[in-house]
Amino acid sequence: CAGPREISGYTIKTWNNKYYPNTTITEGLVHSDNTAMMFIAQRLGLDTFLSYLHGFGLDKKTGIDLQEESLPPARKDWREIDVATASFGQGIAVTGIQMLNIAQAIANDGVMMRPHVVARVEQDGQSIEVAPKELSRPISPETAQKMTMMMEASALHGDAKWAIPKGYRIAGKTGTAQVPVSGHYDEEKTVASFVGFAPAEDPKFVMLVKLREPSTSPWGSETAAPLWFSIARDLFVRMNVAPRN
Repeated sequence: CAGPREISGYTIKTWNNKYYPNTTITEGLVHSDNTAMMFIAQRLGLDTFLSYLHGFGLDKKTGIDLQEESLPPARKDWREIDVATASFGQGIAVTGIQMLNIAQAIANDGVMMRPHVVARVEQDGQSIEVAPKELSRPISPETAQKMTMMMEASALHGDAKWAIPKGYRIAGKTGTAQVPVSGHYDEEKTVASFVGFAPAEDPKFVMLVKLREPSTSPWGSETAAPLWFSIARDLFVRMNVAPRN
């Protein structure tokens, strides 16, 4: 991770052209380091990499009880450059509810649940509860705990750390995605996001904030993350979640 990486004739750089030799995986997540993510994907190998994409449900609909859930087209042929770019989010499409469900699985000790909005159905004097349904376990509880710690470090040391509600541990990750236009990426337009859950040690909610083509800044750390923390502050009050200490 000491500099740009050459893959299949392409040069992959970091978003800010800064590099961290001998970085740890957690530091790679904190810095949104493309070269670190590529290294991880290469170590996994194509078969294992794809198994996690499938395990987290990126090749299928979540089954949420809403009409017209979409499913982005799946890539059939994977080249070395495709794995490299997909490791940090390019060349692969994910819906908001899919991303939210991935974060939920990490928060839920590795168990992925089917998302739903209906708590119960009442008809003709009868009330039918909609029970939670487990979809899969893409990662172990130990891995989920490690991921939680890494996401907590990412939020704590990110550019929006000034906006984190005091006394609360939050696990999350920013995202800054270029907007695809006619087969290529627009050089200026972005989709800024922040996904996470809180409190990190005992999650009560998982949330995704996504802003399409923000005007004040293209970066998720400067737009979506502060908004996420602001909403979380209200949720802590509404859910009677007291700060630590």
